[in-house]
Amino acid sequence: MQAVNTTESWGWVTRLIHWVMAVLILFQLGMGLYMTNAVDDLLRQYSLTQTHKSWGFVVFVLAVLRIMWRLVQRKSPGRPGDTPVWQWTVAEVTHKILYLMMFIMPLSGWAMSAASPNQDLLNMKNMVFGVWEMPDPWVPGVKSVEAFFASVHWFGALLLTAILLAHAGAAIKHHLINRDDVLKRMTYGR
Repeated sequence: MQAVNTTESWGWVTRLIHWVMAVLILFQLGMGLYMTNAVDDLLRQYSLTQTHKSWGFVVFVLAVLRIMWRLVQRKSPGRPGDTPVWQWTVAEVTHKILYLMMFIMPLSGWAMSAASPNQDLLNMKNMVFGVWEMPDPWVPGVKSVEAFFASVHWFGALLLTAILLAHAGAAIKHHLINRDDVLKRMTYGR
């Protein structure tokens, strides 16, 4: 399999970025749900939150790399001939929303935690894997800014979940019902 994209299939670089990001985004959604709803111990919640922030940063970096790679790799597989135009339009809109959410989720999470007054009160830092500190534009924290970005993050997670379900459902539909190569082009085909 070649590294670059063709008009018939995605290259291995695109596939690798796609699947690594898919795993990380699903992990982040699950971790976010778990740490906000199932963990009562504040120290455990703090530890999970720091891990969540760190992996969110990784998702953001991968999203930037993905966009850069997409700009370099202009070729992409076209739509199968029997796919109606309306379905392809929905797929394109869905992909644009997915790309947008890959940036909105990490940025809103960072802004939410950076704006938290509790962070300043407790002298907590936004650390990436405990190695380096992310910038904090809100010192001291601003509760209204934190609340705004918390809402963006929460509703973004709901939208992202819905879009991911639609995306995966469409890929499975193409594979099982249409019996075309849409899923194969991003997995093991060509």
